[in-house]
Amino acid sequence: MCHSTDSRPPAPPVQGKVASQEQIELTAADGNRFLAYRAEPEQPNGRAMVILPDIRGLHPYYRDLAVRFAEAGFRTIAIDYFGRTAGTGDRSDDFAFMPHVEQLTSDHVRADAKAATEALAGAGPVFTVGFCLGGAQSLRQAAEGNGLAGGIGFYPTLRFVDEPASGPGAPILMLMGGADTATKPEQFAAYEAALDRAGTPYEKHVYKGAPHSFFDRSYGEWAEVCQDAWRQILDFTERHA
Repeated sequence: MCHSTDSRPPAPPVQGKVASQEQIELTAADGNRFLAYRAEPEQPNGRAMVILPDIRGLHPYYRDLAVRFAEAGFRTIAIDYFGRTAGTGDRSDDFAFMPHVEQLTSDHVRADAKAATEALAGAGPVFTVGFCLGGAQSLRQAAEGNGLAGGIGFYPTLRFVDEPASGPGAPILMLMGGADTATKPEQFAAYEAALDRAGTPYEKHVYKGAPHSFFDRSYGEWAEVCQDAWRQILDFTERHA
């Protein structure tokens, strides 16, 4: 998995107050009921974020991350992937996620992300941000358009998605560790070539020596990298709002 069981996300460079946070359930268009976690900022920045987790689903890391994005001013919902196969039970460290990952499809993610996007209606332009599996799915959702203002992928693991859609999609931001081996450089090169063919704008930031799961406040040696990643997100979402 991407992070250790006790990993937690780093704080954003500017921290405001959080007005509310709660675990909720959402329903996708296909009737799937799934877990989500919503966090609302006291002073919204006019942008909204849907968080697509790693293979663990709505692990405590991602509930904490929703709060971090709310601290940064985003109205935020983090979603779980596994309502169809695992119901709405707990997703903490003893959850056996792999049998459910194997049944997950991009169509499932699209439907659930759309439900979260609709739940954020009126919150301003909506972006997705994802990690590993979720990083790849975040790129896919943006590349397809899906009414998004943009998509951000941390260390996206490209084996989880197909090539980008044929038409231009929403802008993409990739935040990658230079020491990440989950996706080979030639796979990224092929993916970027597909984005170029589709006319989908993208940016890529590779942090030299950083591992696959560098966005973790317990990794003191990557603290400045984490802060730069936050700055890239804030800049990207402001420019594309």
